[in-house]
Amino acid sequence: MSKIKCIGVLTSGGDAPGMNAAIRAVTRAAIYNGLAVKGIYRGYKGLVSGEICDFKSQNVSNIVQLGGTILKTARCQEFKTPEGRKLAYDNMKAEGIDALVVIGGDGSLSGARVFAEEYDVPCIGLPGTIDNDLYGTDTTIGYDTALNTILDAVDKIRDTATSHERLFFVEVMGRDAGFLALNGAIAAGAEAAIIPEYNTDVDQLEEFIKNGFRKSKNSSIVLVAESKSNGGAMHYAERVKKEYPQYDVRVTILGHLQRGGRPTAHDRILASRLGTAAIDALMEGQRNVMIGIDHDEVVYVPFTKAIKNNKPINSELLNVLHELSI
Repeated sequence: MSKIKCIGVLTSGGDAPGMNAAIRAVTRAAIYNGLAVKGIYRGYKGLVSGEICDFKSQNVSNIVQLGGTILKTARCQEFKTPEGRKLAYDNMKAEGIDALVVIGGDGSLSGARVFAEEYDVPCIGLPGTIDNDLYGTDTTIGYDTALNTILDAVDKIRDTATSHERLFFVEVMGRDAGFLALNGAIAAGAEAAIIPEYNTDVDQLEEFIKNGFRKSKNSSIVLVAESKSNGGAMHYAERVKKEYPQYDVRVTILGHLQRGGRPTAHDRILASRLGTAAIDALMEGQRNVMIGIDHDEVVYVPFTKAIKNNKPINSELLNVLHELSI
């Protein structure tokens, strides 16, 4: 769009490996297309408080390999209020910023959607979350790296599980999405995954004990999504201790370990593609869309769809895990 001369870029919500690669791509693609760039520190909090700096190509040198985000990230309750968003808009205008590129998860994109509606600001979102739970994109920035972190951890846990003939429950992130737990279980050769999408009247723990663990294995690993709907790994471990006291049970909660680390090649390439596509979208006059990848093609997904629609789990993967766990 001809009126866009300067863009602001920020990272918001939980950090994800590959965010720096996305910042780099957005910055350099904007400069390549003749636009000025301003980095906004600490997400929406920095937009409200005015933590904004000019970004040149050298500001994003040697960051593609770094985890976390050089722009920092923070939660911002103030931005959830009309008064806070007014401060953010005033700071944005004072800095000469005409459009925003927001890198984050569903909460970050929800904030961008509201801000865009209130102040008619062109906003483009990039899916930056290890949970892989945004609708309209095959994968999100950080998911592949987190999955490989889980894989490495579970490989190590299996060594001690086998040595001591134990049943391990390994809790992974994902909030209300089971992508990390299910795909991590398949990749690591785990015996089962307990995920919120499979929250039916079937008792997932009882099904696992009956169909897998009792048959032929003296040690097993179960990946559990951290979702509140299933109670997490500690809940299932306590159940086993009460209902199946013959088993030696341990729990490992991977926690924020999953968010850190050098991004994989997949996440670096994904972030680079999405970052350059964000600038292309603005140049084409697009606004209020998330940039995604669908069957290896860049797509524009309206914020409302990306945020509100549930991203389905591939049920075929459940069958794969079940068949291979015998």
